[in-house]
Amino acid sequence: MAALPEEMQGDLQTHFDQTLERGRRIEPRDWVPEAYRATMIRQIAQHAHSEIIGMQPEGNWITRAPSLRRKAILIAKVQDEAGHGMYLYSAAETLGADRADLTDKLIRGRQKYSSIFNYPTLTYADVGVIGWLVDGAAICNQVPLCRSSYGPYGRAMVRICKEESFHQRQGYELLMTMMRGTAAQRAMVQDATNRFWWPSLMMFGPPDDQSPNTAQSMAWGIKRHTNDELRQRFVDMTVPQAEKLGVTLPDEDLKWNTEREHYDFGAVDWTEFMAVVRGNGPCNAQRIARRKAAHDEGAWVREAASAHAAKRGGSGGSSPPEPALRAALRQDAA
Repeated sequence: MAALPEEMQGDLQTHFDQTLERGRRIEPRDWVPEAYRATMIRQIAQHAHSEIIGMQPEGNWITRAPSLRRKAILIAKVQDEAGHGMYLYSAAETLGADRADLTDKLIRGRQKYSSIFNYPTLTYADVGVIGWLVDGAAICNQVPLCRSSYGPYGRAMVRICKEESFHQRQGYELLMTMMRGTAAQRAMVQDATNRFWWPSLMMFGPPDDQSPNTAQSMAWGIKRHTNDELRQRFVDMTVPQAEKLGVTLPDEDLKWNTEREHYDFGAVDWTEFMAVVRGNGPCNAQRIARRKAAHDEGAWVREAASAHAAKRGGSGGSSPPEPALRAALRQDAA
């Protein structure tokens, strides 16, 4: 694309700045600085990848869920996550990103996803704890994104947050049921809580003084709160829930601070966090290998979708795929 004249570039930048200052949203038709575009693509792509990779830990328990009801609940939740990924990839495409390119970057390790999904789900209680803690942390993180300055992203987040809220309630209900069960079941819930508590706190990202993107993202209205603010909000929200549930959060430093009117909590192991982010977590290689296999095995689905669109007279999907084909495309995402 040819460079714009300097005067026009300045006018467009002024319009962009004024749009944000007035609290209005940026839409796909609007000019944006390349840095804003790159930041939005990076954030939306990471979020989309997280939804798709996040299908794996709980999907691992679909065939082993203890009842038909629990299987149906888990299948529905995993299907929701696939849908979230599709919404978000579509939002990234409005910025000029190519979905196939984003998937390729994920598989090649050039783009990231949430570190929480690199931990194994060892017992069925992990399914409930993921719903309670992981989806709870996601809600804290994502509800403010409903007001993100980029319109397609903010609108996608409205629906995603509604469904994530339901997922959290599902997880908490499962744990409450298990805590009313046998001593072994209660011990299973406590063990899962012990393993997922600290990784859940890591979901908000590094401390503010070590976060390279927070300041600019807040200036652009992409984020509304810092990592540390959101982490504190999550802790304050979760402690009473843990007490009601009857589990102990694994932090000896966790206590109410009357002066701050917030809970104090212990230091997060950021060395572990960085190791997982760099690909050295318990399940990093397994998650990417499974995503690559699904992508390779789903090549026929993408080819069928392209042929269907061409047959209907479209040039890349102007006509929506029929229900059976939509289901196949969602299966390919897994």
